[in-house]
Amino acid sequence: MTQPNLPVQIDNSGLEPISNTSVNPSFGEVLEQRMARRSFLKGSLAAAVSGIMGVGLTGCNSSDTAEPLPPVSVIPAPAFLGFAAISANRVDGITVPAGYSAKPFLAWGTPITGTYPNFLADASNTAAEQAMQMGMNHDGMHFFPIDVRSGGNSSSEGLLVMNHEYVEPNVLHPQGPLLPRPAEQVAKELAAHGVSVVHIEKAANGDWRVVSNSPFNRRITGETPMELAGPVRGHAKVVTKYSPDGSRTRGTLNNCAHGYTPWGTYLTAEENWAGYFMNSDSTQVREHRRYGVGSSNGRYFWETATPAADRYQRFNASTLAASAAEDYRNEPNTFGWIVEIDPFNPDSVPQKRTALGRFAHEGIVFAKVTEGEPLVAYSGDDARDEYIYKYVSKQPYFRNTAGGHLLNDGTLYVARFNADGSGDWLALDINNPEFAAKAALAGVSFSDQADVLLNTRLAADIAGATKMDRPEWGAVHPETSEVYFTLTNNTNRTAAQVDAANPRANNATGHIIRWKERGTLASSQFNWDIFLLAGDVGTATPGTNLVLTADNHHASPDGLWFDDNGLLWIQTDMSGSQQSSGPYGNNAMLVADPVSRQIKRFLVGPTDCEVTGVIMTPDQRTMFVNIQHPGDRSSVTNFTSNWPDGGNSRPRSATVIITKDDGGMIGT
Repeated sequence: MTQPNLPVQIDNSGLEPISNTSVNPSFGEVLEQRMARRSFLKGSLAAAVSGIMGVGLTGCNSSDTAEPLPPVSVIPAPAFLGFAAISANRVDGITVPAGYSAKPFLAWGTPITGTYPNFLADASNTAAEQAMQMGMNHDGMHFFPIDVRSGGNSSSEGLLVMNHEYVEPNVLHPQGPLLPRPAEQVAKELAAHGVSVVHIEKAANGDWRVVSNSPFNRRITGETPMELAGPVRGHAKVVTKYSPDGSRTRGTLNNCAHGYTPWGTYLTAEENWAGYFMNSDSTQVREHRRYGVGSSNGRYFWETATPAADRYQRFNASTLAASAAEDYRNEPNTFGWIVEIDPFNPDSVPQKRTALGRFAHEGIVFAKVTEGEPLVAYSGDDARDEYIYKYVSKQPYFRNTAGGHLLNDGTLYVARFNADGSGDWLALDINNPEFAAKAALAGVSFSDQADVLLNTRLAADIAGATKMDRPEWGAVHPETSEVYFTLTNNTNRTAAQVDAANPRANNATGHIIRWKERGTLASSQFNWDIFLLAGDVGTATPGTNLVLTADNHHASPDGLWFDDNGLLWIQTDMSGSQQSSGPYGNNAMLVADPVSRQIKRFLVGPTDCEVTGVIMTPDQRTMFVNIQHPGDRSSVTNFTSNWPDGGNSRPRSATVIITKDDGGMIGT
């Protein structure tokens, strides 16, 4: 017998359960000695800003062995941020500064391919129609100029490629989710996940539109066939009933932030994928246990779909047959990867690049490429007490021959942040003597490098990485190559763990760290400091003159992106309760000058939304920003937001197009 609504059972909080039980030191333990020497006052306009991070960017001068970070100020500060900061608010709409305009575009359900079925206001579109429409809950995205492959930089036509992180069944279905799950509902939810590739162009009147019937328009969903590439391909632990040779899988899920390669392809990151599966075995294998696969049901109960079918039963990863080639015990092992998609080849098969590691990837960001040098990329594991990673390709980068092969063979490292402000990249390599010795000491055995990558989190535990406060988006300064990462929050931090790098217990507001490699980008050492402590008015960042004001106070920094002028765009992801009752209003986007640390609030989103994903056209006169899950606390009969359509309409994630009324560059 079916029952309407599963709002209690379906968990869309975006938080993975804490699965790191290693004894690795947190920042608090690593920096205990440093914190004992230095202190500062917090949370008041009269806060004293001490020198615990040294002068300027030299957060590393507490040790003679640490090389100070070169100051960013060698790069001239852009003469931007000329707009007036907007106020925090709780308006169910988009607020931008005076002199700017914002228009919604490509809302969930917008037809983009196939027969171009129109979105139905009561959400009664079928699963087949959803697979031809924009997916739900827009996230990371990139604009590819239509002529980029030939060296062009068109700002009037291109491919806008974006992720669709998850679904909200209370909004996706007219009746909400039913249990046991009807197969049609599950199929629609799978179709609303994944990636959209949309060919867009600017019309004569300046409005953007979808290029209908373009061969580039494409939906990639939770059921699209994909290949495993790199060291894990063909491994025994990815053998499934669907792919007995361990070479393929179906779909990509929980696609959060993204990346784009120097050769013009799109990378989508699989984040909280573990919650989609269940494994009721009395003892779960480490590949499931360390990632938080549930024992009773998946997040959306897809494994209960009726009538039953192989495409849904794969979400039950319990041992049900005599061999892995006869069931889906290994299906979760085919998720947790970075997926490469060629947006200009609609017939291409997406590739899961396993050399980049398996964890809750928030996204991936590349360091500036240099001819003849290795390719370097960074990625965060978005869960409390997890790690930050770096990948260095084995082969050097050459523009004329660059391609996905550079992501199949390289070394994956994990970060250790030292008490003196220096840092080390620890190789997760079975052939590395130091790593092998640590694994032996821990009594952990890996069969080969593929096994290390399948168990990236365990390997990082063994290496001695530093536990972090939910590492999310990263951004690399276009000139200095400094790397910035958001640490969104960690309310599990105790008073005993308060320290210079994480200076608050019950850290509900988060912060941003940065580092610079010591020597080449492929170096195994770096120096780090704190760029920003998020919080209410009066929150001070140690060692700087930055004290947050009404123009820039915020919480839970998440999305992060540098534009070509070196301005840092910061997007927030507070929970619905924090938005509705705290001092910050709705989630927002701010922009910072990394040299002066001047920060202004540029955009405020609608009720209950997350502001996430940002990119500009090459001329920097059109900005695309994604608004995810407006009204995410909606029930089937009560929508807490009606954006973007207004009235009594159901909320829809959408992209916002922002332009300057005088036609100028964004941010001036």
